[in-house]
Amino acid sequence: MAPRIDVPEMMRPPGNGERAAAVLVLFGEGPEGPDLLLLQRADTMRKHAGQPAFPGGGIDPDDGGPVGAALREAAEETGLDPSGVMVLASMPEMYVAHSGYRVTPVVAWWREPSAVAAGDPDEVASVARVPLVELTDPANRLQVRTPSGYVGPAFRVGGMLVWGFTAGILHRVLQTGGWERPWDEDRIEELPPEVIDLAARE
Repeated sequence: MAPRIDVPEMMRPPGNGERAAAVLVLFGEGPEGPDLLLLQRADTMRKHAGQPAFPGGGIDPDDGGPVGAALREAAEETGLDPSGVMVLASMPEMYVAHSGYRVTPVVAWWREPSAVAAGDPDEVASVARVPLVELTDPANRLQVRTPSGYVGPAFRVGGMLVWGFTAGILHRVLQTGGWERPWDEDRIEELPPEVIDLAARE
C-alpha cells in the first residue's frame, strides 16, 4: 500500500542536503476499534509548536535508517514499547519546506499495544489514540487556508486541528487504504490566528 502513494511535486525532496527524518504512522486496535497514534507538540517548542503530529524526528547515525529512527523517537516521545510494533512499509520521502527535512513516513501496526503518555513535557503536550471512525467521519473533514493562500486537508479530532504535513500524509493514507468516506472538499476555513502565531515561530 504505502510505497504506491503519489508524492505531490511540492513535497518532493529537492535533494540538496536537507536533513533526513522519519515519523511513525501507527495504527492499532483500540477500545473504539482501529485507531491511530497522534501527539500534540508543546507550545514552547521552537519549531512546529502546538501542532498535532505523528511521533518522529531526525534520523541519527545509530538508527540504521528511517524505521529505527521512527521507533526510537516514538518510544522517547510517547513511551510505547517498540517490540510490540510491526512495521508494514515505508512511504516515499516527502519534503517539509518550513523545517528543511526530508521525512520518511513509516507505516506500522500495533500488534501488542502498550501504555502511552507524553514524554518530555518541553516537547510533547499530549498523546492520543484517535479512532479511525473519527478520522473518516465527513463531519470532521475540512480544508484550511494558510496565510500564503495554500489550501490543504485538515481534520478536527480529539480536540485537535490536524493540518499541514501530518494531515497531508493522513489524507493520502486514508485514500490509498480505501478508508476515505465522501466529504465536503469545498468546506474551507482560514487557519485560526492562534495556530498561525505558533507556526510563525519556525
